[in-house]
Amino acid sequence: MADVEASVRDLVERDHDCTERALAQMDLRRKINLLIAEWKAAGGSDVLPNVRDRVRLRAVKTGGNSARAAELR
Repeated sequence: MADVEASVRDLVERDHDCTERALAQMDLRRKINLLIAEWKAAGGSDVLPNVRDRVRLRAVKTGGNSARAAELR
């Protein structure tokens, strides 16, 4: 999804038509929302990680302490 978002941003910055990529991005967001709704309906009640949590977790797993992970603390 990050790739799609980046391509939309790039197209907008270059003043090109981003309709197709933006629609793809909205479709991905709808799918994610549907998956979350299904998960919750199935009894999922845990708090889902946000981007900051995932960056921190990745830094811990890899044993690194990247500058970006440090910024998010």
